[in-house]
Amino acid sequence: MSSSLTSLVPSDVKTLSEFGNFREHSNPNIAVDLQSKNLHTSSEFFFLQLVYSLSMVTLVTIFGLLGNITTGLVYLSPAKTFWHIVQRGSTEEFDSLPYVVKLLNGYMWVYYGLVKPNSILVATINGFGAVLELIYVIIFLILAPPRMRVITAILFGILDVVFPVAVVLISQLSFNREMQINISGFLSLLFSVATYGSPLSIMKTVVTTKSVEYMPFLLSFILFINGLTWTVYAVLTRDWFIGIPNGSGFVLGTAQLVLYAMYWKPKQPKRTSDNVEDDWQHEHLIADSGPSLKNNESRADA
Repeated sequence: MSSSLTSLVPSDVKTLSEFGNFREHSNPNIAVDLQSKNLHTSSEFFFLQLVYSLSMVTLVTIFGLLGNITTGLVYLSPAKTFWHIVQRGSTEEFDSLPYVVKLLNGYMWVYYGLVKPNSILVATINGFGAVLELIYVIIFLILAPPRMRVITAILFGILDVVFPVAVVLISQLSFNREMQINISGFLSLLFSVATYGSPLSIMKTVVTTKSVEYMPFLLSFILFINGLTWTVYAVLTRDWFIGIPNGSGFVLGTAQLVLYAMYWKPKQPKRTSDNVEDDWQHEHLIADSGPSLKNNESRADA
């Protein structure tokens, strides 16, 4: 084999590498052409990589902003009910626990968004939500009946003051950044999943009563879009702390819309008065929106 290979090249060239050098030396135009093609290929690869990176950043930003909008709408959903609570001067039979837990969950997502690089969109919307939830809890502390006021104060002190402060201090003083991300992400995921009992409860009510009276379509649709948006965001950023709870929320939102399609019936007007809609809102808004509010709003986390 050696003799046959030697016969293919000039006698003064003994190796393949020398043969390559001989070709480049005897054909300089070929060497220049090869270098140009390599440079052109490298430039194309760099350009494609740059376009891909910019596209990913753009998509992440778009879905992050959409998630901020939909989550903001969910955080604002109880505002009208609380406005009526303020006007009436009492929280009546409302339970403060969902709002205390939502406030804690907002704290954890804000902390997660701050310690994890490139997650500022997670921190901003949950910071906004935490402020709203704090206002709701303060309304309970002021207007709730005495027993509920005491329970709210205890829960608020333990879950919304002592616990988050302890988490931040311990993680900052004892762990590195990677562990801080894991701790805050896991707690955010845990508190988000813990709220899923409420939408499951309202879905059970819909099936039992064969009525969607306590499951408003608009709120269910917003929760569905919110879960979908943050799930896509989580896939793009490969963030499963965000993906797991919001993916579950997307599935539950889809199930709620399916139930709505199955059990929705047009409402029959009970009175012909011109003011029937206004009277219904003022007389029954809090009683009717209460279950749906507590059971649906807790599913929209970042």
